Amino acid sequence: MSDFSLPGFDLDAFVRATFAEDLGEGGDITSLAVIPADARFSGVMDSRDAITVAGLPIAESFFRALDPAMEIEILVGEGEKVPAGTDLMRLSGNARAMLTAERSALNTVQHLSGIATLTRHYVDALGGKATLLDTRKTIPGLRVLEKYATRMGGATNHRMGLWDAAMIKDNHVAVAGSVEAAVRRAVDAGIANIIVEVDRVDQVGPALGAGATHLLLDNMDLAALRESVAIVAGRVPTEASGGVRLDTIGAIGATGVTYVSVGRLTQSAPAADIGLDFALA
Repeated sequence: MSDFSLPGFDLDAFVRATFAEDLGEGGDITSLAVIPADARFSGVMDSRDAITVAGLPIAESFFRALDPAMEIEILVGEGEKVPAGTDLMRLSGNARAMLTAERSALNTVQHLSGIATLTRHYVDALGGKATLLDTRKTIPGLRVLEKYATRMGGATNHRMGLWDAAMIKDNHVAVAGSVEAAVRRAVDAGIANIIVEVDRVDQVGPALGAGATHLLLDNMDLAALRESVAIVAGRVPTEASGGVRLDTIGAIGATGVTYVSVGRLTQSAPAADIGLDFALA
């Protein structure tokens, strides 16, 4: 059994809730009716495409929850890039348990590996010019897992929630009256990390002067990004955000920004094509 754990994530509770959703009150009625109680399967989970792997220890937990004695061998590491046709996991144990846990295990690995794979594409396209950040555009309840997957793909986590840094955006500015007023209110509240979204170059100086500790340069073109970076002159980190694509992220990173954030890492990643084939043991 792996010792996989994530801060803020209860793996046992996740497994229980997932099974409760899938099994309801009747359980896996198909396997109960068709598969003898003592039947044993062996199985191999494999990737049909080239992927970056994430989620295998969680898949293991689904299988072990139903058959604690199941023999499981994880064949590749989390965050590892593997070619199409790679075997990811071997299993041997109770057939009913395998069939019942199969979809929950596969859904998790497909989703997380899909995020990790897309993230790796963006990291590669950025080419080390800046650090890739994820965002809060995650499926409710799955943030810790999805942000884990972006780390496996090579990104750095941005805010985990609304609690770990202030982010002053246009609506906050509209209510406060100005960028300076909004930032000063955050400073007066004793907030240490104050991220300020600016979409015009003339907002950079006022945000810095009021006490911003991080500037999010929103939907700026390359010239505006370069000008903003020059004004900041390394005093605080700068982050380019908004409409970033694989074919544009390299040029954006080359403007000198510290970070580039991409919401689609978690918002739009397609599931990885991963299968699980069983045979009688």
